[in-house]
Parts: sequence; structure tokens; C-alpha cells
Amino acid sequence: MNNDFRLYDSLLRFPLFQGLSRAELLQLAGQTKFGFLKQAAGQTVVREDETCSQLFFLIDGRLTLTTTSDDHRYQVEEQLSAPWLLQPEALYGAHPQYSCMVTTMTESHFITVSKDEVMRLLDDFLIIRLNYLNMLATLSQRRGRQPWRRCPENLRQRIVRFFLDHCVYPAGPKQFRILMTQLAQEVGDSRLDVSNVLNAMQADGLLQLHRGRIDIPSLERLLM
Repeated sequence: MNNDFRLYDSLLRFPLFQGLSRAELLQLAGQTKFGFLKQAAGQTVVREDETCSQLFFLIDGRLTLTTTSDDHRYQVEEQLSAPWLLQPEALYGAHPQYSCMVTTMTESHFITVSKDEVMRLLDDFLIIRLNYLNMLATLSQRRGRQPWRRCPENLRQRIVRFFLDHCVYPAGPKQFRILMTQLAQEVGDSRLDVSNVLNAMQADGLLQLHRGRIDIPSLERLLM
């Protein structure tokens, strides 16, 4: 029973299971085939373009998400901590593949649920079905509003917008592996002007510049 309670507590940390009663959780635990995965630091959990056949619930540990542009000219590394549900939108749709590579920063523990089990949960539990729909709808609405946001007023705002639009989670440390000339092309300005703005941001303590790499200690500070 103690193991059951630990499982309940772990599941209730995720929006997908919030709102379930203890009785419903008992029913869920008795009927669902959960997987349990422990990964050492530095291990690959999923790869970009790999087919998503199950949900990964990070219940303990830290992950690195690496997303690469279609032309492979730049990539972004992000750090995420438990609790985190890995790309639930990748389980269905026209392209059910992961859009990033996920590796462990520390020893990490996951609960996994196969696609077949997810389909059964969606069929058996209305609250899970609504939670899942709300998650997908929120993600769709957020992305649908992006083209309609107010246009950045200057180059610095355009650079910050580029950083923000290419992150999965809008907070925490980020690492952009991108050449200055490529960033200038992405924001529609000259390399010299982009370099001047980035150096000013570095002087303000908002980022650190390296050869072919920009480290952002705290993305939310750029948005203040």
C-alpha cells in the first residue's frame, strides 16, 4: 500500500491526473500497466524524430532537451526538472515523433505509460480525457497566438523574441549554439548590429557569449 501511495503522489504532480479521487486512483492503479524506468546521468531517453509510442513522466531528476533547426544550422539546449511530462502532443497527430533529443543530466526516474494504455485511460476516465484535451488545446492556443503578438520595436526585442520562440519552457537556463551571422539572418539585421546588442546584453549580465554559443543563465530575466 505504501508503494501505491507513492505512485498516487507521483501521478498527482502531473496535470493529466489532477482532479481524480482516491477511489479513481485506486481503480487506475489496479487496471493500468505502468512502466518504471531509471536512467543514469548522461543517458539518452528519446531521440529527435523517434516515434512516440509512450508517455514519459519524469518524477525525479533533471533533463536536457536539445532541439535542432531543420537546416541543422543552430540548436537549443534547455534544462528541465521533475515533475515534467515529455511532449504529450507527440503521441498523436500527423507526425507522432519527438521534436527534440532528451538526455539525463542527473540520475532520473520515470513512470511510463504505453500508447495503448493511454488510449484506454482516455476511454475509461472522463477527467483524464478532459485534462489531456486541455493540455493540447492550451499548447495549440499558445502557438496559434504567436503570429499575432505585437511586433518587436527594436533589434534587442527581436533577438529576445527569437530566443523565446525557440524554447520549450520559457524560463531557466538555455544554451543556443548558433553563429552570429546565422542569428543576424534569423532576426533580419547585420552581423555587426547583432554583435553590438549581444555585447550590451552581456554587459548587463543577461547572457554570456562564446565562440558559436550563447549561454543564457535565466531566460525570464530577458523578458523583464
